[in-house]
Amino acid sequence: MLKARFIQYISEQKKYSAHTQTAYAQDLLQFEDFITERYELSFEGVQHLHAREYIVYLMDQGIGASSIGRKLSTLRSFYKYLQRQGQISRNPMLLVKAPKVAKKLPVFVDDHKMDELLDSTVLFDDSFPSVRDKMMMELFFGTGMRLSELIGLQESDFSFYEHTVKVLGKGNKERIVPISPQLSAQLEAFLELKRLQQFETKATALFVTDKGEALYPKYVYNKVKHYLALVSTQDKRSPHVLRHSYATSLLNRGADLNAIKELLGHASLAATQVYTHNSIERLKSIYKQAHPKA
Repeated sequence: MLKARFIQYISEQKKYSAHTQTAYAQDLLQFEDFITERYELSFEGVQHLHAREYIVYLMDQGIGASSIGRKLSTLRSFYKYLQRQGQISRNPMLLVKAPKVAKKLPVFVDDHKMDELLDSTVLFDDSFPSVRDKMMMELFFGTGMRLSELIGLQESDFSFYEHTVKVLGKGNKERIVPISPQLSAQLEAFLELKRLQQFETKATALFVTDKGEALYPKYVYNKVKHYLALVSTQDKRSPHVLRHSYATSLLNRGADLNAIKELLGHASLAATQVYTHNSIERLKSIYKQAHPKA
């Protein structure tokens, strides 16, 4: 019952996505199984020690540090909710620490490689599928939006006069992202091309399949993976790589970190600061190549 009310709360009040709701429900079920089988406890009876033992149990099961951190985040939110509802007097998760996660630098593609890809007249012709693919790549690299955000774009989200796009991000938070006049003109031309297609269905989404149907994540992911494979030797070739590329490009050109945070739709500056590491590594590389004392 407590689980169900909490999931309803994060759905209706927090506006979390269905995917996040499912993940939270699975995390809570796993923890419930642990405390029931090992201690014969309900959620309300959990103490700090039980929570610490659960972290040790997860580590013994070979669960990675980042996954443990996410599960602990779920439990913290859940017990914070229970405390506010008067179900418990103290939050047993407050002092529980997750194992440290080794920081990984974001993978990105160099600007010149992206220019080479997007300027190719061999890869992209004037057909609808080709122009659509190019516009998806242009928007990923030109705005840093997430995969889910691109799929959710509507034709009405663009202001071709102001050269901006309205993006619906995590938690249904809207943000306005500027685009270049050149990209704005290309998108306007793409819409004209789209309206000339004889689709049986009339989707309002900006991007649709070759048959005019709504896009789905795997469809877009595979498209991006295909094109990035042509210019990148990195193992990771996903829409998120283009998001990283956008942020890294802005930072290398002197953009303010807070501005990048707003453009990416990050909730906190901590999520954006990871890109400074890439910038530092780039400076080190330039120094080693160019300085006589390096």
